[in-house]
Amino acid sequence: MYTSSRRRILLSLCAFTTFFCLTVRPVDAQTFGPRVGASVDPDQFVIGGHFETKPLVDHITFRPNVEIGFGNDVTVSCFNFELAYKFESSKPWNVYAGGGPALVLIDHEHDNHTEGGFNILLGIEHREGLFGEIKAGMLDSPDFKVTIGYAFHW
Repeated sequence: MYTSSRRRILLSLCAFTTFFCLTVRPVDAQTFGPRVGASVDPDQFVIGGHFETKPLVDHITFRPNVEIGFGNDVTVSCFNFELAYKFESSKPWNVYAGGGPALVLIDHEHDNHTEGGFNILLGIEHREGLFGEIKAGMLDSPDFKVTIGYAFHW
């Protein structure tokens, strides 16, 4: 039978899948891509990926992402459900800001547990796809992350 922790993970993944399916737009308006970086507290190397929808309302997109941190004798997997506000710009580089809740899975020496978190983010992206992002985490999200990545348009 499922433990309480596994049940929460399963319910969270089901909720994410449902929300993701409800926000999907035509494929020409979506982006996806990899990201890599580092986090502080815990100090880790971070890899991951993201998906971004067409704007849900003016300038606001849904940008869920997964980031997995390795190092410091712990593995931290973050499922981030973030919204991003894109400031208007006619230049190739554009600034965005946002945040959202996170589901944080922590594996420390085979002691697994699930926690909740929240992130506030600030980023800059090039219209061709390259981006850089910083995040401040609250609750059980890593305290600070710096990532770079690329958004493929499809």
